[in-house]
Formats: sequence, C-alpha cells, structure tokens
Amino acid sequence: MIDNKIIKQIEDFVYKKPRSIQEIANYLKKNWRTVDRYVEEIIKNYGTIDKRIFREGTRGALKIIYWTSVEKASNSLFQEDLEKEIYLGKDKKDFSGFDIYQHIKSKEKEMWGGRANSEEELSNLDDLRKMILQAKKQILFFSGNLSFINYRDKKGDILKTIEEVIKKGVSVKVICRIDFPGKRNVEKLLALNFKYGKELIEVRHKVQPLRITIIDRDFFNIKEISDPTGRVNELDKKTFLFYTIKDKEWIDWITKIFWKMFNSSISAGKRIEELNRLNIKD
Repeated sequence: MIDNKIIKQIEDFVYKKPRSIQEIANYLKKNWRTVDRYVEEIIKNYGTIDKRIFREGTRGALKIIYWTSVEKASNSLFQEDLEKEIYLGKDKKDFSGFDIYQHIKSKEKEMWGGRANSEEELSNLDDLRKMILQAKKQILFFSGNLSFINYRDKKGDILKTIEEVIKKGVSVKVICRIDFPGKRNVEKLLALNFKYGKELIEVRHKVQPLRITIIDRDFFNIKEISDPTGRVNELDKKTFLFYTIKDKEWIDWITKIFWKMFNSSISAGKRIEELNRLNIKD
C-alpha cells in the first residue's frame, strides 16, 4: 500500500495545478513508473485526483494528473439541485432515480422494472450477477444496509458473485448504513478481505437515499423501490425500477458524489467497534 505521506504530497502538488507524471516523479525524486503506480492507486482508492491522456497510443503520449474538485461535483443547475436533494435525503423514498434518468439522452440509458414482493422474485438475480461480473477494476456501491448480499437463488448467491470479482483483484467500495440490523451484512462482506488476504473491500457509514452501483466508471445502475401503499386501487406489491446510465458526464457526476460522501464518512471498523461496545446481544 502507498504511504499516507506520499498520498498527501501528490495530492498537494496536483491541487495547485495539473501535473504530468514526470513532473510528479521529479518532485518526489522517484522513478516515473513508481509514481504512475502511486497515481493509479490514489485514483482507484480515494478519487481525489484523476488523469487525462493526450495523444494516446503514440510514442508522444502525455498523461496529465489533475485535482477532481470533489467539493464541486455538479456542473449544471439540474445536477446542483439533485446533489442537494441527495444530501438532504435519509431514506430510499427521499430520492427518485427517474430524476436522473429524465436528463439522459435515449441512446445512453435503459430502464426496466415490474411488481413483486422482492427483488429476488422479480429479476431472478441474473441481471445483478451479470452486472457485478462485468467489473474489471472497481465497483462503487451506494447501499441501504447491504441486505442485497444475502440474495440467492438456485444459480448462486450475490455474496459469492462479489467473491468472484474480489479473487480477480477488483476493488469494492461501499457507502451504507452501519447499525445493529445491518452490522452482520457488513461483517460478512469484509470477511472476504481476511479470506483472501487482500484489502480490496472498504465500507463506510453514511445514511443516504441512493441505491446505485457504479461499474468501472463505464456505467451505473439505479434501483428505485416503491412500497405498497395499503390503499384501495393502489399498489399491492412493491414496484422495482432499474435504470442503467452510460452517459459519461453523468457517470463522472455520480462518481464524484460517491467520493465526496465516502471521504467524509466513518469507516466500518470504527463504527462496528463503537456498536460492539454497547454490548447488545443479537
């Protein structure tokens, strides 16, 4: 793992203005290949910096590293309004994925859904499994309390699907609510780190309304759930809607929202340690 001192040095240097890999290497007095590895690790694990490659594929290719400005994720009034709504929300009912979907061009989005008593009953979990298995580098989850890792059917279960991508070296970051009802879910997921001797999974506590999965910054999937109202002539089952977004601008936006939340949230280890001190039996 990269040393925290080096992370800060690179972040501070890039914060002032965009830098090339060679400039950072000269500043740190290190080999450019080592610095390139450092930069990729910071991009992957912290989201504070990013890269842009000019003349890619040529001998004169130039990789520029720049500060991602996570404090300002939004680039339009629509995004600013949605960002405020997200930060004010605490429950899945407090945000509608359609509010994002409606702004995306038709060729960059897909939607499907239906009514069922559970997501497992509706989708047979094939779509969720396939989505997770597409990841080659990183998965970012906005979750409620990670209950979806317990989903299973005759073909397998979601926790084992996540385990498959962990074995391939895919990094998994999660923002979710860590409380007594969901503590066991978090512990199950983090146990994969110990099983494989890798620190690829990191979970942090944040109560928030999003149910979104971001895959390799290639696309993100939004899950929206409407519960039965109990009223006559209204919904008698849960309604599930799934939106897949491939628009680059909106992928960048939701990724910045993720890192903004993640970097200001409490680590699962600290949160679970405090919960355990209460000594409440399961």
